[in-house]
Amino acid sequence: MTHAFLTFLLVLSVLAASATLARRLQLAPAIVFLLVGGALAFTPGFPPIEMKPEGVLLLVLPPLIYSAGVSMSWREFKFNLRPIAMLAIGCVIFTTCAVAVAVHFALGLSWSVGFLLGAIVSPPDVVAPLAIARRIGLPHRILVVLEGEGLANDATALILYRFAVMAVSTGAFSLSTATGTFAAIVVCEILFGVAVGWLSLRLRQWAHDPRVEITLSLLTPYLAFWVPEHAGGSGVLATVVAGLYVSWNGPLLISAATRLQGIFFWDFATWLIEGVLFLIVGFQTRALVETSKYLHLGTVLSAIAITTAIVIAARFIWVFPGAYLPHLLSKRIRAREERPPWRAIAVVGFTGIRGVVSLAVALALPYTLANGDPFPDRDLILLVSFGVIFITVVGIGGTLPFVSRALGVSEYGNYEARHEREKEIAARRQLVAASRKELNRILKERELPEGLARFLEARHETRVRALPEPPAKEGDFTPATRGAAMVREIIAIERKLLHKLLREGKIADETRRRIERDLDLEEAVVDNREKNSPL
Repeated sequence: MTHAFLTFLLVLSVLAASATLARRLQLAPAIVFLLVGGALAFTPGFPPIEMKPEGVLLLVLPPLIYSAGVSMSWREFKFNLRPIAMLAIGCVIFTTCAVAVAVHFALGLSWSVGFLLGAIVSPPDVVAPLAIARRIGLPHRILVVLEGEGLANDATALILYRFAVMAVSTGAFSLSTATGTFAAIVVCEILFGVAVGWLSLRLRQWAHDPRVEITLSLLTPYLAFWVPEHAGGSGVLATVVAGLYVSWNGPLLISAATRLQGIFFWDFATWLIEGVLFLIVGFQTRALVETSKYLHLGTVLSAIAITTAIVIAARFIWVFPGAYLPHLLSKRIRAREERPPWRAIAVVGFTGIRGVVSLAVALALPYTLANGDPFPDRDLILLVSFGVIFITVVGIGGTLPFVSRALGVSEYGNYEARHEREKEIAARRQLVAASRKELNRILKERELPEGLARFLEARHETRVRALPEPPAKEGDFTPATRGAAMVREIIAIERKLLHKLLREGKIADETRRRIERDLDLEEAVVDNREKNSPL
C-alpha cells in the first residue's frame, strides 16, 4: 500500500513538472506527457507503472465522458447531429473496414483480427484533439463537431470491438445479428442515460447541500456506464446522454454554490485524469519494447506504418464526401446550412489523434481463446495500437497548429471569437436593462425600507459601471477587462490590509475567510472576463 501511494505521488510530481514544461514550451500538454512518460520508462531506477485496462474503461473513462457531455451544449449537439453522427458512427465503421482490408492483404492477418485491430484504432481521442483545437482558436462549429464526435465514437468502437473479439474467439460472425444488436444497444443506452440524468438531478434537488450534490454528480457517470457495460453494451452512449441531459436541464435546478464548487472540482478532476492517462501511456513504452523482441521488427514497423497511414487517409477520404454529399442530395440541408469551406473540412480531417481508450482496449484483449489456444496476434495488435497513438499524438498534434494557420482557419476562429464577444456584450447589457425595469417595478409596487431600496439601486449602478462599452465599429470595442490589472492591484492591497487586521487581532479567522471569499469571487469575475476577451 505504501509503495502504491509513493508511486502515485511520483506520478503527480511528474505530471506537475510536465504540465509546467508544456506551458513554457507552448506545446499541447498531451504531447509532452506522452514524451516525458516514454523517456522516464527507460530511466534506470524508475519504477515500472502498468496500465490496468479495466481501470481505464471502468474507473476513469466514465467521468471524462460525463464531464465532456455536461460541458457540451445540447442545442449545438442537436444542430450538428448529422456531421457528428457521420464521424462518430460512419467514419469509425469506415476506418475499421479500411484497416481490416489493408492488414489482411498487406500483412496476411485474418479478417477477424483485421477488424479487431480496426475497431481498436478507429476512434479519435476525446481529449487531445480538443485541447489542441481550443488552444489554436479553431472556429466554434469545428470544436462542437469534434467534441460531439469524441463523445460518441468510443461507443461505436467499443461495440465493434466486442463483436470482433467474439468473432476471433468463436470464429463466427453474423452481420444481421450484429446490426440488430447494435441498434438495440443504442436505443437502450439512450433511454437509460436519460433516466440516469433525470434521477441525478432529482436527487441533487432533494440534497440541497453542495458537497452532497457534487458527490452525486461524481456517482452519476458510474451508474450510467457500469450498468449498460455489465449488460453487454458499451456504457459510453448512456454516459454521454446523461451528461447532455444534465447540461440541458441542470441550469435552473442546480444551486449557485454547487455550480461554483462543482466547476472547480470537475475542471481539476478531468485535468488530473487526462494528464495521468497520457503519462501512463508513455510509461508503457518500455514494456511494449520488451514485447516487440519476440516479434520480427520489420513486421511490427510495417504493420504500424500501414495501419497509421490507413487511419489517417481513411479519415480524409470520409470527411469530404460526408460533408458535401448531404448538401448535394438534400434541398432542405442546403436551405438550412451553408456549404462548409474545404479548409475547415481539411482541418477536421487532420484531427484524428488516437488516445488512451485505444491502448486500454488493446491491453484488455484476452491472452487465450475459449479453447485454451493463445489469442492470435495479440502482441502485434498491442504494438500497432501504441504506434498509432504515438505517431498521431506527436505527429498530428504537433503539426495541427501549423496546418490550421496555413489554411487560415485559426484566423477565422479568432474573428469568430471577437464577434461572439460582441454578442456577449450585447447580452450583458440586455440583462442589465431588463433587471432595471424589474427593479423599477419592485420599487413602485412594494413599500421597501429606504436602506434596502438604496442597496438595490447601488447594486444596479455597480453592474452598469462594470459593463463593457458597446463596439464603436465592427470588431472594435473597449471591454472593462482592460482595467483588470488595476482591479487586481486594488484587491491585492485589500488582502494585505485584511491580513494585517487579522495579525493585529482586530478580526477573527472566520471573519477573514468570509471577506477573503468575497475578494476571491470578485477576482474570479475579473479573470473570467479577461480570459474570454479576444483582445
